[in-house]
Amino acid sequence: MNCWVVNSEMSYQICSRCIFDTKVPNIVFDDRGICNYCVQIEQLEQQFPNDERGAKVLDRIVYEIKRAGRGKKYDALVGVSGGCDSSYLLHKFSRDYGLRLLAVHFDNTWNSTVATQNIHCMTEKLGIDLFTHVVDATEFDDMLLAALKSGVKDIEMATDLGLASTMNMAAEKFGIKYKLDGHSFRTEGSAPMGWVYMDARYLHSVHKQFGTMPMKTFPNLWLSKQLKWMLMNRIKSIRPLYYLDYDKEGAKRLLSETYGWQWYGGHHLENRLTTFYHSYFLPKRWNTDFRIAGYSAYCRDGRMSREEALALMAEDPHMEKGLLDYVKKRLNLSDTELQLLMDLPKKYYTDYKNYKKTFERMRPFFYLMAKWNLIPWSFYIKYTLPHKVEKEGC
Repeated sequence: MNCWVVNSEMSYQICSRCIFDTKVPNIVFDDRGICNYCVQIEQLEQQFPNDERGAKVLDRIVYEIKRAGRGKKYDALVGVSGGCDSSYLLHKFSRDYGLRLLAVHFDNTWNSTVATQNIHCMTEKLGIDLFTHVVDATEFDDMLLAALKSGVKDIEMATDLGLASTMNMAAEKFGIKYKLDGHSFRTEGSAPMGWVYMDARYLHSVHKQFGTMPMKTFPNLWLSKQLKWMLMNRIKSIRPLYYLDYDKEGAKRLLSETYGWQWYGGHHLENRLTTFYHSYFLPKRWNTDFRIAGYSAYCRDGRMSREEALALMAEDPHMEKGLLDYVKKRLNLSDTELQLLMDLPKKYYTDYKNYKKTFERMRPFFYLMAKWNLIPWSFYIKYTLPHKVEKEGC
């Protein structure tokens, strides 16, 4: 049994296993000096083994997917971004497991050239159909500007919500019962609770206050739609990498040598907006660097020493040359106007209407949904459990 120590005086402490420290929100340490996020990962490792037990679970899941796909054009769909994880899923489950896959992409119109090329080289060489929902660029940029003007951290939530909706839309359209997601807690870790939050009501509230044009082409993930897709369509969400001994560096080499796939410089950096968000906006405005989650994951499983991880964290985040100029030009912002947005008083999702309390009240329901693979476990952990929002000056 762990004895948790809450560091109320905020004296500095770093986890003895990873590189999370007291600057990370909602962190506590046990009597071994191990943080609660490492313990959370340990629990997930027990729940989702990636040895021969995991292989058996995955074989059973693939059997169920093929049975559900009988008489249909596709067995399952994979949400793709051009990144390593989703590209590897296309390779692994098309070639090794023989699934008839549909690749699904939400195009927020900020894709890098490399990401677009990766999506097409993978789908074309594997003979996989591609379903894409393209949002109107002017509309999406208006949503982005609204988020910047609102003062919140979560300026990129529309991308994740749009992809989630698009995957469900495609599943409903083609009668697909299984969605495959490329997330791996072993290689990506877990984002600290309080660092990021998103839901459809929150997005709508921000846009209603600060946007200038209606959302006509953006597929928002309203709770009513989410419940419909879960309960009526029974679309299951599976994260196969949880059950695999996944070597991400090896996957990069395989994809590059087999398909001509290209690396884009860092996790989440296959999209220009995502790169701006992770490499510029978060570090400079919020003193938040998401690389700590991935590097901590590598520390936990021994692929990287804590000293190596801390040295990498001391380096500037990767950002392609000219990206900041591209963002300013596209959003029609001068240097001064962008800086004014960066210097706005900080706001939080709690300052706007959102679903968080609703999710917390529905916690027993979402627990069952997670048990039945109708939502990811990460949704249950991050959205239905209460957590403290640590605000500056509080």
